[in-house]
Amino acid sequence: MKYNYYITDVFTKQIFSGAQIAVFPKAEGLSTEQMQLVARELNLSETVFVFHPDKQTTNRVMRIFSPQGEIDFAGHPIIAAAFVLASCGAIQLAPVITPLVFEQNAGPVKVNISAENGKPSFVQFTRTVTSIVDRFAPSDDELASFLTLQPSELDHKKFSTRLVSCGVPYLIVPVWRYESVRHAKFNYTAWSQSCAPQTAAQEILLFSPKTPYADADFNARLFGPRIGIHEDPPVGSAMPAFASYLSSFEFMQKGTYTFAVDRGEPGNRRSVLNLEMDHKGEDSLTIRVGGAAVMVAEGIMTVPAVS
Repeated sequence: MKYNYYITDVFTKQIFSGAQIAVFPKAEGLSTEQMQLVARELNLSETVFVFHPDKQTTNRVMRIFSPQGEIDFAGHPIIAAAFVLASCGAIQLAPVITPLVFEQNAGPVKVNISAENGKPSFVQFTRTVTSIVDRFAPSDDELASFLTLQPSELDHKKFSTRLVSCGVPYLIVPVWRYESVRHAKFNYTAWSQSCAPQTAAQEILLFSPKTPYADADFNARLFGPRIGIHEDPPVGSAMPAFASYLSSFEFMQKGTYTFAVDRGEPGNRRSVLNLEMDHKGEDSLTIRVGGAAVMVAEGIMTVPAVS
């Protein structure tokens, strides 16, 4: 069977920046095995398959695959899929805001699509998360060793290293300077010899509250034993943990906060993620993650039957 697909750059307004996501807006008829084969063939970080089982509603079922396997929840595919559905006419855009619900394996996600001149301009989704924050952290020497930094680069005055989990645990490490985030390198040997693996953290989110760009408040980068030394992967999945991390500090008064996080750098697929969080001092935290997207390519793939 032949299937239309689109490739978008997500969390950016500039083509060849952000994260590349492939979207199949009408994936009816594809099996799990076929979707996995397609994701491996495209070899992008994530490929999204959208189904419309109930034609009486605007709800869609979304399944997400990396080349290695299926993913229960991811943020970048939400932005990509909503943008593609609106761009190719699969959903009717309202003049200002169009609501939509995506059913992921992890549950339903509410989405709002903003439009300008009849075209999608911004996509935002909402999540309510419950987090666990642990203030235990490896020593400065250990942190510096497996991030290839100097201990003096770590921030202890405004922020501190904490382990935060909203389902997936992240070791969140603050540094003073943007340049420290950009120049850090993961040292697997130092990591394995530290106490960090005992924290159950699967990845490290290194961030700086300074960035040279006017459209962002923080710069962030993911590191870990399963991330290549030169990789700068998307950080969308870590944003619920990052928002919970910020809310865990006493100086953060209750209220709604709006801020932006960028990853990468010009020439290296820079992304900008816009976040809002409703900090009420409760166990649960409601966050809204939004961003722009641009269309890169569209094509037709012939997907053979799998015996």
